Amino acid sequence: MSVASTIFQALDPATGEALPPEYASASPEEIDLACARAAEAFEVLRATPAAARAALLRGIAQGLEAQAPGVIERAHRESALPLARLQGEMGRTCGQLRLFAAVLDEGSWVDARIDRADPGRQPLPKPDVRSMRRPLGPVVVFGASNFPLAFSVAGGDTAAALAAGNPVIAKAHPAHPGTCERVGQVLVDAVRQAGLPAGTFALLFDAGYEVGRALVQHPRVAAVAFTGSRTGGEALMRLAAGRPHPIPVYAEMGSVNPVLILPGALRARGAAIAQGLHASFTLGVGQFCTNPGVVLVEEGPDGDAFLAALAQLTAATAAGPMLTPGICQSYEKGQERLAALGAERLAQGLEGAAGRAAVWQVPAAQALAHPQLLEEVFGPSTVAVRYRRAELEALLRHLDGHLTATVHAEPDELPEIAPLLSLLETKAGRLLINQFPTGVEVCPAMVHGGPFPATSDGCSTSVGTRSLERFTRLVAYQGFPQEALPPELRDENALGIWRLVDGAWTDGSA
Repeated sequence: MSVASTIFQALDPATGEALPPEYASASPEEIDLACARAAEAFEVLRATPAAARAALLRGIAQGLEAQAPGVIERAHRESALPLARLQGEMGRTCGQLRLFAAVLDEGSWVDARIDRADPGRQPLPKPDVRSMRRPLGPVVVFGASNFPLAFSVAGGDTAAALAAGNPVIAKAHPAHPGTCERVGQVLVDAVRQAGLPAGTFALLFDAGYEVGRALVQHPRVAAVAFTGSRTGGEALMRLAAGRPHPIPVYAEMGSVNPVLILPGALRARGAAIAQGLHASFTLGVGQFCTNPGVVLVEEGPDGDAFLAALAQLTAATAAGPMLTPGICQSYEKGQERLAALGAERLAQGLEGAAGRAAVWQVPAAQALAHPQLLEEVFGPSTVAVRYRRAELEALLRHLDGHLTATVHAEPDELPEIAPLLSLLETKAGRLLINQFPTGVEVCPAMVHGGPFPATSDGCSTSVGTRSLERFTRLVAYQGFPQEALPPELRDENALGIWRLVDGAWTDGSA
């Protein structure tokens, strides 16, 4: 393993100014040490009671709230995201931590199942078999560029991994190292105050990609969580699959989050939908993973009026700085790709900073012939695909996997399109009716995932309480005496959790 130590600084995206201090990419020795300490900590953390892990998560949330002003100010300088947006993100980050703490307090997340022995069963006796979720080992978490708090050092992946009993090695995003450093210190302090091993959490800096590659290939690492580009996610997947012992990579990569507008909705409230769609695809200069990048609009005068309204709103949209120069360059290349493929630009936002909004239009036949028109352009852009009803099913079948799929329809249209909604279930992790996809509620029912290439594992979610399942594996215990079983699987159910006992769910209160 060879990783060159590189000195780098964050840049203010709004001004281009270099922000002190300087940071150094982690050395091979620092990577080995972090992984070795995480492996040692795992032996302690996996046996630590859930209540102690819950206390750790609450301690992190309290520490973040105490340091919030400085963290938010630094995140603003490094990302150009508005202070109000970052204040909300801080609230979400702390809320996630406390949500997982509550999950640990309740305890049923382990999915305990008990099938008791039946020595008299014929023709063979039935053995006693019990199973539950157990942690995997050290997890590497990659910080995201567009969520420097909620999908970064103390974000949802870290909260879920720690909750499940896994140490975390966080790779700081090179665009906001100062934010990561401040948040990382909060975690270090919380781990110490909780009396847990120092290897429970580590933060490593990386000017580019080399440290991340080394971590994914390190033999002590058990899983990876990543939020970013498809190119980056697929590279990590290949590295993990090529190890002598492959490990899972849970990568959230890219999504155009298609929006289908049916004719009845277009006639009844086209202007309102145009306003909502404009607000959705330009929110945060379009730098959301749930940004609606494709909208399916039927041909005809109602669709023409809708797009005219959308174009008018877009033309009056102020430009804004994007998160990094690289993201800005990728956005411009994406716009060039759309033009080269024959898309018609209906409107462009006001001149100014790099992120100018844009609305494009293509016929359905052209989109079917050139699927690159339906690929993600990360930024404040959306492509209107004009369809005839006979083309609609083919268009939907042509879609890749996405995080979300949205339908705007009047009540009397829904029964007719039931087969199309069923089709969309195979294309996205979250379906919406008469809403907009930006904004992801952090709650137990949320699914923030989807079929490839939206994520590397379409069976998982990176938001909501199910997200900790990614960092566990199922273990069965057969023929164990009571005293040798984990408390969650013992007959007395002293924890009072819900369990599937001989095929029936019970909380042990009966």
